[in-house]
Amino acid sequence: MIESLNKNNIAKHVELSVEGLRTGVRFPPAPPISSFRTLTNIFEVLYFMNINLCRIITLPKIQDSRGNLTSIESSHTIPFEIKRIYYIYDIPGGSERGSHAHGELEQLLVAVSGSFDVVINDGITNKRIHLNRPDFGLYICPMIWRNLENFSSGSVCLSIASLPYDEKDYYRIYKDYLKALESKRSK
Repeated sequence: MIESLNKNNIAKHVELSVEGLRTGVRFPPAPPISSFRTLTNIFEVLYFMNINLCRIITLPKIQDSRGNLTSIESSHTIPFEIKRIYYIYDIPGGSERGSHAHGELEQLLVAVSGSFDVVINDGITNKRIHLNRPDFGLYICPMIWRNLENFSSGSVCLSIASLPYDEKDYYRIYKDYLKALESKRSK
């Protein structure tokens, strides 16, 4: 649990996160979004609207001759408390999913079967991530647009979310998302 957060702690966390992306070294999980409510907007912009904080999280894998097991635990394996789990399956060929952003929700996407691409966008940069292993999850921080595409036959996408479903947290129109980003970045 994060005891005290200040500008120096956040700057250090962002630095560790970016270094971890470069080197593949695991770094401390992101503090929950609610921990930052009293901080200035500049640090919210640095932390919550930066595509570089979306990252692959290696999930624990227990190998056995009878098959492998991967478990996911709130605030231990992933950097948030789990409030909702759902999965997408039987996706028709050529279909896309997602095409939205969340204002506060944090998410982990896992290809538990098959493969697919996740295209993430922070209003400035696009990044394509190919998911094809059930022991790798893509962490997506708030205010990141996501599209899921190129689903292989029989693929299953597991989604783990930090908040229960709330339509008010969705940006489903890209122009509205960009306006919200601009508004948050200009404060």
